Amino acid sequence: MAVTAAEAAVIDATEAPAPSMRRLRFLRGRKTVIGLGILSFFVVIAVIGPWIAPYDPDTMSNELLQPPSGAHWFGTTQTGQDVLSQILVGTRGVLVVGFVAGIFATILSVLVGVSAGFLGGTADELLSVLSNVFLVIPGLPLIIIIASFVSDTGDLLIATVIAFTSWAWGARVLRAQTLSLRRRDYVEAARATGESTWRIIFFEVLPNLTAVIASGFVGTVIFAILSEITLAFIGVADISNWNWGTVLFWAQSNQALAQGAWWWFVPAGLCIALLGMSLALINFGIDEFVNPRLRTETGASRKVRMRVGFTPVARGTHDAAARGKHDKEPRS
Repeated sequence: MAVTAAEAAVIDATEAPAPSMRRLRFLRGRKTVIGLGILSFFVVIAVIGPWIAPYDPDTMSNELLQPPSGAHWFGTTQTGQDVLSQILVGTRGVLVVGFVAGIFATILSVLVGVSAGFLGGTADELLSVLSNVFLVIPGLPLIIIIASFVSDTGDLLIATVIAFTSWAWGARVLRAQTLSLRRRDYVEAARATGESTWRIIFFEVLPNLTAVIASGFVGTVIFAILSEITLAFIGVADISNWNWGTVLFWAQSNQALAQGAWWWFVPAGLCIALLGMSLALINFGIDEFVNPRLRTETGASRKVRMRVGFTPVARGTHDAAARGKHDKEPRS
């Protein structure tokens, strides 16, 4: 039996997910759920870590280089300090640097990239030159130079320097995406109705760049966290402020590996790996949500149904009609 266009529309409306459900497709991906779960765990530890730490991370004791036990779950250092307390207290500094640098860099990349791509002309040329200048400025050497002149190299200073040296790449990507959106039909329609330029940018262009902005933010957070840990590990950052890089710095300085004190550096390394994996999984989830070719679980709620011709018809009826037409054709 043939299916009318009205009935097909009703079927499609029934099978298609609601707009609110489409917005939640990103949260239904397995990679995204795992990444957000691990990241949420570390965020909670960053908030309550100093309160639940069993010992003061700076307090020394007579229990030197003790392996993990009931009293010290992650063992102790060469001076009797509790490794678990250092890990718990140091989580906050790592996440603060990562998210502060990610937020500042994302704001700068959005302002410069979207403005350059949408405005065009002289503004585009000037902002592109500014992006190219910051694109070639190395972040880690600049922080090392600043740390040599500043006595207190705190987390906020490191986050600010990382943000100002890591926004240019995201701005270039957003500029390219904005150039492809500025001539779309809905943008031209908004411009024809007399909408202001900034209203078009905020309500027509930016919503279509949300996934790209989120992916750039996650990438900047990963870079900032690894930069903070690297600076602490090589002793450039303030080693009096506990973070995972500081734990590795003291473990390497006191030759923990040579002494067989694996519990001194393994927990910090696992935390770095887990946090990096969680952010990478979230980034993969964003890529799958944006790119239809990469979608697996994310957004794959139903299969695409192919139809023959412009009018949807039942498969059996179409095949029977085709066979009947073939039978009536004269044979040569």
